[in-house]
Amino acid sequence: MESRPAPIVLEVDASVAGPPVDWSRQIVAEQLNRFGVELITAGADPAVTVTAADDLGPEDFRYDAAAGRLAVRAGSPVGASYALIGLADQLALDGSLDAAIGHLDGRRGVAAVPTRGIMRSFSSVDEDLPWFRDQQFWTDYLDWIAGCRFSRFHLALGMQYNYGADRHGATDNYLCFAYPFLFDVDGWDVRADGVSADEQRANLDMIKFVAAEAVRRGLKFQLGLWNHAYDYGRDSEHRFPITGLTPETHADYCADAITRLVAEVPELSGFTFRVHYEGGIHDQGHEAFWGKVFDALAATGRELEVDMHAKGVDQALLDAVDQPTLQPVLSAKYWAEHQGLPYHQTTIRRREEAKPVPPGKEMTAITEFSRRFTRYGYGDFLNEDRQADLIFRVWPGTQKVLLWGDPALAAGYGRLSTFAGARGVDVCEPLFFKGRKGSGRPGGRELYVDPELKLGLQDWTKYRYTYLLWGRLLYNPDAPADEWTGHLRETYGDAGDAVAAALAPLSRILPLLTVVHGVGGSNNGYWPEVYTNLPITDGVHPGHYRDTDDPPRWGTVSPFDPTQFYVIDQYADDLAAGRLDGRHTPAEVATWIEGMTEAAAGPLESLRSVADPSPQLRRALVDLEIQHRLGRYFAGKFRSAADYAVWRRTGNLGSLRRAVDQHRAALRAYAEIVPIVDGIYTIDLRFGPERNEHGHWADRLPALEQDVISMEAELADATGPGHITADEPAPIEHPLRPARTGLRHEPPKTYARGEDLVIAVQADPGVAGVRLNYRHVNQAESFQSVDLEPSNGGYQGTIPAAYTASTYPLMYFFTVDHAEQGVTVHPGFEPDLANQPYHLLTSDQFTGGPQSRTP
Repeated sequence: MESRPAPIVLEVDASVAGPPVDWSRQIVAEQLNRFGVELITAGADPAVTVTAADDLGPEDFRYDAAAGRLAVRAGSPVGASYALIGLADQLALDGSLDAAIGHLDGRRGVAAVPTRGIMRSFSSVDEDLPWFRDQQFWTDYLDWIAGCRFSRFHLALGMQYNYGADRHGATDNYLCFAYPFLFDVDGWDVRADGVSADEQRANLDMIKFVAAEAVRRGLKFQLGLWNHAYDYGRDSEHRFPITGLTPETHADYCADAITRLVAEVPELSGFTFRVHYEGGIHDQGHEAFWGKVFDALAATGRELEVDMHAKGVDQALLDAVDQPTLQPVLSAKYWAEHQGLPYHQTTIRRREEAKPVPPGKEMTAITEFSRRFTRYGYGDFLNEDRQADLIFRVWPGTQKVLLWGDPALAAGYGRLSTFAGARGVDVCEPLFFKGRKGSGRPGGRELYVDPELKLGLQDWTKYRYTYLLWGRLLYNPDAPADEWTGHLRETYGDAGDAVAAALAPLSRILPLLTVVHGVGGSNNGYWPEVYTNLPITDGVHPGHYRDTDDPPRWGTVSPFDPTQFYVIDQYADDLAAGRLDGRHTPAEVATWIEGMTEAAAGPLESLRSVADPSPQLRRALVDLEIQHRLGRYFAGKFRSAADYAVWRRTGNLGSLRRAVDQHRAALRAYAEIVPIVDGIYTIDLRFGPERNEHGHWADRLPALEQDVISMEAELADATGPGHITADEPAPIEHPLRPARTGLRHEPPKTYARGEDLVIAVQADPGVAGVRLNYRHVNQAESFQSVDLEPSNGGYQGTIPAAYTASTYPLMYFFTVDHAEQGVTVHPGFEPDLANQPYHLLTSDQFTGGPQSRTP
């Protein structure tokens, strides 16, 4: 009989012992058990030792190997836990402890981003209560989240409604105004009708369970109370009406209720609040309500993070939260309510600029008017002397259903989430708003109709790879690929490499589209995965799109970064006038997208030939096929819209004919999606009641067809009787960008406030001129520019002392004129689009913001 291998001893020093280490040690034990090896915690000659290291941060660790032994050193139990999870990963990849130790020797883990959050929303009593009340769901889910090295888990309640903005108020308000769904407050007769004391207790017990389990795994637990409206007004028909409150008693009740909540959940690290009017509190005088809530939190004596959703925040709110023991944080949208590229908008859309407050608009005065520029970006919150830290939030508008996984973009977020001293990022997970605004149905959370593909409460497991890339590459943007290769092999077998190779470029398409085709900032008004048509032509009604420039069509849509990318109609104007200014053109965007689809073609073909694919491989392959067609569709639509705009300005029939051909090709690509998903996905994917929040690819097709028909009719009119085909001109060609920027520039490390800042570049011989474009890191401001002067074989210019005399950092980039070869920008984008296309400078007085006060 074959003898069982000797047990392996893992010894943990008391200096780093704690619940996260106990949890992660069990993960290592489970991995070793697969090889028939037992892990024990005491004995002679330990194979793995874990000790403290004073020179490491609390989330940091390092491995050292000698004589077949692994020494783990860490800055805290959390860092030690990360190291042990890394060991378990390597065991899965290598199959033996000796091989894993050899590969880990010398590696370090250093947290690049302090706040690495994942967010989950309770949006529907019908679809979410089953997972919310299921302890096994939470055990499996939190195991994975913690293993991905996220630093906090944010459970969001009441985020699914927007007070004052939803046309029909609220129906499914379960846990929306959370307190009366959790407990009764002494001295108050406030109830959620239909919710018994037993149900309250069950809800509160689950929050307490989730908080304790998150902390046990080394995660901070953040509770999002996104709504404080007890009545949504309008024609709301609340399923669980809140009784016992008046406008006069509202704030006092909330102060008492949150005091009890803090006492009930000792593991709470902080709260996230939506403090503008959509959270239920009118903008005008909002500090009176929130001041009472913040006073109550401070009076608990607990060190708590108070994360205020940055939209609409003003100085009055910052002053109200300035309390002992409270750590104020502002959370700004990264790319409006979508997932874009990893860099931050060079500028916001013009429609987001501040506006005068009209009479009668007191409820929305700050958010929609006087400080409108805070809605979809970091606004003016990144001054170097700021009162509050800032994190970014990646909203769930772009990717809701389809599998996502691009290591390059995830690493870009890891490098750029700390922009200008920001603390990091919260990521809204896949399926985030499923069933929101009363659109949920009992049992309706399931995406699939194919029985083999259904996942039930385990629907999150489809996206394990997505979570893994986000977590590991936020923690370390330079993490080696073997941190996820083992997972790919375990999940997809021999097809793992092909899945990763196809998914990476295809996952880049929709984030790029988000940046360039900014047809709607709201996640419920724009869903590019299941695209609702915005027409190219005037002959088709634009449908529901309201958050874009008039008239709503492809040619007028502003990018979310109009400084880096052209509006299509503006591009056609400048092309016709011979004055292109260096912004990226729609033809370039189409070329990028085509490159992404071409890069995925080979791996996709190999995946199609896999015999007897597993259910997860089938899910992945369907999503890859959809994204491949979406790429071809959007590339064709950009090319068609550009040629159509050129035709409208020049009358060039060749451009119109080519626009029609490209439009037809785009339609064919989109139409191919319908048979791919037939019998796979449910015919109504429901993320809300509005037209663009639910539906299926098939029901989008008729409007896309009408747009093609409308353009064909214009071509027929233009080539009717009397048109001589032989005289038809060739289409106007779209110029290529110079192959190189032609500049070499080393940014200064810092600058001195109130002193001239000299900017110098070296230039290739073909460069005919260079313009410096600069701005404070303040989205309420516009860019300044100056033409640089020739100097020592290059160019030089100055940002004047009056401009550097500011508490804001500086950002700048160059426009480079190559004479007849065209205009480009520097530094521009790298091929993977994961970099920052401008330079950022902080002053020599910047100390990193108020992060040192973090509890």
